[in-house]
Amino acid sequence: MFVKKIGIDLGTANTLVYVPKRGVIINEPTVVAVSIDDNRILAVGNEAKEMIGKTPDSIVAYRPLRDGVIADYKVTQAMLAYFISKAEGKIRIFRPEVMISVPAGVTSTERRAVIEAAMQAGARAAYLVKEPVLAAIGAGIPINSPAGNMIVDIGGGTSEVAVISLGGIVAWSSVRVAGDKIDRAIAEYIKKKHNLAIGERTAEEVKIQIGSALHNSERGSMEVRGRDLIEGLPKTIEITNKEVVDAISSELREIIKAIKAVLQETPPELSADIISRGMILSGGGALLNKMDELVTKATGVPAYVADEPLLCVVKGTGIALENLEVYKRSIMSKR
Repeated sequence: MFVKKIGIDLGTANTLVYVPKRGVIINEPTVVAVSIDDNRILAVGNEAKEMIGKTPDSIVAYRPLRDGVIADYKVTQAMLAYFISKAEGKIRIFRPEVMISVPAGVTSTERRAVIEAAMQAGARAAYLVKEPVLAAIGAGIPINSPAGNMIVDIGGGTSEVAVISLGGIVAWSSVRVAGDKIDRAIAEYIKKKHNLAIGERTAEEVKIQIGSALHNSERGSMEVRGRDLIEGLPKTIEITNKEVVDAISSELREIIKAIKAVLQETPPELSADIISRGMILSGGGALLNKMDELVTKATGVPAYVADEPLLCVVKGTGIALENLEVYKRSIMSKR
């Protein structure tokens, strides 16, 4: 099977790769392990994530993307090369066309960096499309129609809110508050209230197991293990759903503020469409329990979680690659 087209959702937390007719073939953490002595890349994706917080001094495992944009160009290029070659398999005859998602607020310098990294990593042509547009395509929204469609994509590093009509973004907002910041807020709360230090992965586990956007007694409580900050010894505490809701409330307020800002900027004709159609939530943050209820309650506009919210952006890259002519207005830059 020769791979000619590859869609990449280059996320702060996870990178997903889509090949037309085969679907999502890679879903791995956007993490790279680098050896400090000779600046060599030791592991990428799942293997590198396993190393976070467990490496000796000579190895660093970190994310080369910060808030959805490239923080380390060389490492991002190596990571893209790894994902492209993994998607292509052993036989490489053609250099593939690659479509990559970028945040709505990406600067021209950041755009160039992503295109350069993709070309250096082995792409024949690279297309960039804004994340909310791809999320909307992947969620099945007819973005080329002359009607207002609203998408809220809550990822790992950024939350992107956009109103799309006729294939383009009419109003948008991007805040650097998303899954990672919510995890950090949980860890910070546990540290302050219970004098317990926990890692990123534990905080994420708490969010998934018992977290919710609004209080939900059904989600109960769970045991959390970490290091006691006073005695320095391992310790187990119990944390409840109510505590998690309190811990993450200010982060969620930021996301709601961004949604309201976009609604205020939207032209009246499109606002009428949005009220009748509602808004679609995508990205990993949409999976937070009662997130749709919180958005509906705060804005008065019905909110619905997309089917497979985690895959919306990457599915959008696949659909756009297979129909380049249809979506050419939405492609921001190509080379």
